This record gives sequence, C-alpha cells and structure tokens, in this order.
Amino acid sequence: MDLCIPWILAYMIDNIISKKNIKEIYLWGILMIICSFIGVFANIYANRNASAVGRDVTNNIRNDLYKKVSMLSSSQIDYFGVNSLISRLTTDTNNIHRTICVMQRLGVRAPILLIGGVIITLTLDPVLTFILILIMPFIAFVIYFISKRGVTLYMNLQKSIDNLVRVIRENITGVKVIKSLSKTDYERKRFDKVNKNVINNDTTANIVMSLNQPIVNILFNCGLVLVILVGAYRVQSKAIQVGVIVAFLSYFTIILTAMKSVTKLFILYFKANASAIRISEILNIEDNLDIDEEDLNIQNTYKKWNKKDLDADLIKENQKIENIHKESTYHIQFKNVTFSYNKNIPVVKNISFELKKGESLGIIGPIGSGKTTIMMLLMGFYKADEGQILINNVDINDIKKSELRNMFGSVFQNDYLFSKTIYENIDFGRDIDGEDIVRAAKATQAMNFINQKEAKFDENISQSGNNLSGGQKQRIFLSRALASNPEILILDYACSALDFKTDRLLRESLKKYYKNTTKIIIESRINSIKNCTKIMVLDKGNVVGYGKHEDLIKSCEIYSEINKIQNGDL
Repeated sequence: MDLCIPWILAYMIDNIISKKNIKEIYLWGILMIICSFIGVFANIYANRNASAVGRDVTNNIRNDLYKKVSMLSSSQIDYFGVNSLISRLTTDTNNIHRTICVMQRLGVRAPILLIGGVIITLTLDPVLTFILILIMPFIAFVIYFISKRGVTLYMNLQKSIDNLVRVIRENITGVKVIKSLSKTDYERKRFDKVNKNVINNDTTANIVMSLNQPIVNILFNCGLVLVILVGAYRVQSKAIQVGVIVAFLSYFTIILTAMKSVTKLFILYFKANASAIRISEILNIEDNLDIDEEDLNIQNTYKKWNKKDLDADLIKENQKIENIHKESTYHIQFKNVTFSYNKNIPVVKNISFELKKGESLGIIGPIGSGKTTIMMLLMGFYKADEGQILINNVDINDIKKSELRNMFGSVFQNDYLFSKTIYENIDFGRDIDGEDIVRAAKATQAMNFINQKEAKFDENISQSGNNLSGGQKQRIFLSRALASNPEILILDYACSALDFKTDRLLRESLKKYYKNTTKIIIESRINSIKNCTKIMVLDKGNVVGYGKHEDLIKSCEIYSEINKIQNGDL
C-alpha cells in the first residue's frame, strides 16, 4: 500500500489534474485513503502476529535453556558460572525476543519497500533509477564493514553484564556481612566500577553500530541531490513529467526509510547473534554424566521388567541380575578414587572405603581436606578422574542420573529453603506420603517448633527462610532428606546449628527409625560421629585415619588432637 500511494499521486498530477475533472480527482483521492487504511490495519495485524510468534519462540527457547541448565553437571556449572547462566536466561533471551519481533516486522516490510521501490521507479524513469542503484553498493559496503564488528562488541557487552550480575548477586546475598563490616561504600564503589564497564561496552558497541545510519543518510541525500538535478534537467527537456519527479522523491524517501530499517536490523541481528551463540553453547553442550536409555544400569532394567511377560532368555538374564545383587556384599564402595577440580592438583587422592547397607561413615578433617568432594563424587555431581565408585556393585557412571539421585537424601552445607509452606519445602514436589513427612519431622525434632506455628505445616516460609532460626532451618533440611526414606543419607555439616540435646535426639532417631539407611556424615564435631560404624580422617585429600572411634584415638594423631581440643583435654 505504501508503494501504491506515490504512484497514484504521480498519475493524478500528470494525467488527472490536467483534465480538471473534480469527480475523478475525488475518486483517485478516495482510492489513496483506502490504500492508507488497508496499510494501517494490515500493519496492526502483522505486528500482533509478529509479537505472538516472538513471545512463543522466546518462551520455548527460555524453557529449553532452563531445562538444559537444570541438567548440567556441577563441573559444567562451574565452567560457565552461575552469573553467566542467569544472564543467558534473562538478558540474552530478551535480545532474541526483541530481534525476532522486529525481524518479522521490518525484516519483511523493508525488503518489500526497498526492492518494490526500485522496480516501480524503473517504470517511471530508468535514468533516475540508475542514479539510485549507483549508490547502493557504497551503502552495502558501509553496512557490512561496520556491522561485522558487531558480534565481538556485543559478546564483550554480554560478558560485562555477566560480571555485573555476579556483583549484584554477591552484594544482595552477603548484605548482612557488608553492613556488619561497614563496607557499604566499598561495595558501592565496586558496583560503580563494574556498572561503568557495562556502560562503556554498551556505548562503544552502540556508537560503532550507529555509524551506519548517518553515513547511509549522507549517501542517500547525495543521491537525492543528483536525482533532483538530473530530474529537473529531464523535465525541462520534456523527457519526463513533473509528477514523476514528485513520485520519485516519495519513493526515494521510502527507500531511504527501508535502508534505515535494514541498518537497524543489522544492529539488532548482531546483538542477538552474540546472545544466540551464548545460548547455543548451553543448549548444544553434551551431558557429561548421563547415559542413553539403552545403557540403563542393571538395577533400572531389573525394576522395569515384568516377570510375567519374560521369555526364557530374559528369565536367565533376570536370574543373573539377582545373583549379582546377592553377591554384592557392600552397599557403597570407593576404589582408589582420585579427583581434581582443575585437572591439575588432586583434591582427594586414592580414597578407598566400603560400607554395608545400614552402616554409617563419619568423615572429619581440616577445612579443604576434601570431605565435601567425596559427597559430590558419590552423588555424581562430578566424575572421578581415577578409580571407581560403586553402589550395589554397579558403577555410578552406569546409572541413569535421575535414578542415582533418587537413592539419596542429602543436606548440603549451604542448603536452601524456598518461598513455600513448610510442608511443600519438605515434600518438594515428590508426592511423599504425609505419614512419612510427619515421621521425618518427628525424627529431626522439627515438630517441636512446627506445632508452635499457627498454620502448622501450612506455615509459609519467607525467601531463604528468613523467618526461621538457623536450627529450625536445619531441621527442615533434615526432614526433607529423610522424608523419602532414602537408601543413602548424606549429611554435610547438617547439624552445625543444632544444640547438643537436639543433635543427640536426632542420632537416636536415625538409629531407631532409619537403621537400614546407609549414612555418610561430614562433621567437625567428634561427638556427632564417634558412634558411626566407621570414621575416616582426611588431611590434604589423603586418608590419614580409618576405623572406629576408640582405635583412632590411639592410632591417628590428628583425630586424637581434635578429640582433646573438643573435649577440653588440651
């Protein structure tokens, strides 16, 4: 419609006005108005559809990206960084959304105006069109030369945004520490420095990319001057009529607008392309811990088979599986396991131990000795560099990740509560029987404070559990770990905020109600682990003591020294 209106105007000037027929002028004028209305309503319809497509596509991308991020291994999360992942899920997907919407509008409209305008001007006057075409290669070269730097500039911008997200996240999370040390001004300066870096990168990218438009304007205006000069000469020589010049100037303006739109598209494209590369890095990364469906471990295969439907061959295979489980003396086995986060200096070296079902292992040692790393390796968050980890005589690398994690109930050193009710935080979408949740809460002594709440289990927990004390939060963490009746229970400094009485009652409950659960307890207090079946003492990633409490007092110097300090003998 935009292309039709100048042509109608030129026709009216050159052919209709000279007839002095007012009705015919009105008729063609009404036709121009109709074209305008069609253009407006069609444009609104197209924009609505473009927005809907952009919304749905970005929604799918964001969902796929979130799903992939949630399936990344711990080493992959360490590699990308939490802040970068947040930025990719927010800023980068927004860049994609904006570009998809604009590409559908201007990306369709601009080429139609550009190519259609050139074609129609050819029908009006090829000589003037040649002037227009003559400047096109110069414009294309400028756009290409400037825009090719876009990806690098916008990649640098996104990296600086990652850094900004990191600082914001650190400051908000550690706001109490900052205030207690009176370092608010210091953190403001640090934020200001990072924020200025984002502004500088954004400014640099925008300045470079925005050079396109003024240079394109200069070239087009030079071409416009030539069109007017040559057009005036051709009108004077009666090669063309005045209406052609008027129409040509209109088409020149339309083509100029289209070229500006193309320039804007290039800027958006390179910005979105930088974001798309970052998103694709996540979506295309291989899961380095999971396995294909056909490679499910023996245990999963055994669970899925229906004995009634087995043929003779499957019955033999089933018997073989049962024999393996019968021969499996140990529930958990570490065989000479070595691991390094940076693949250079090992964090744990040649770790070996064995636990039967229902036994407990206490792990103690100085900070940085590798205690938590052992837990991470057992749960499959990281893959051992050397050695083997077995559960029920099956290598954990041969167990589907979701099945492996379902074996565990765990409380991490820095666990997290969500803005939900107490019940929802314990159940956590697992559809656990209510009796199991109550039993877990009783075992962890959580019922003592839950019963004091007005809404009991339906009491809402604020963000990060700010309306609960440290001990109350830990008891909910412990309840969440025990509620699913896990095969293996891992407690990583899970009782540090509990008083001695609650700690003792918890140990007694674990022994009484969860005696078939294999337990691994990481602690700094000897009293919390001295009754474990076995105790492992770590120092600089090495096992320096292994055995029962009484034996380690005599044979392990580090353990004996810790015991003396904690019991007031030193």
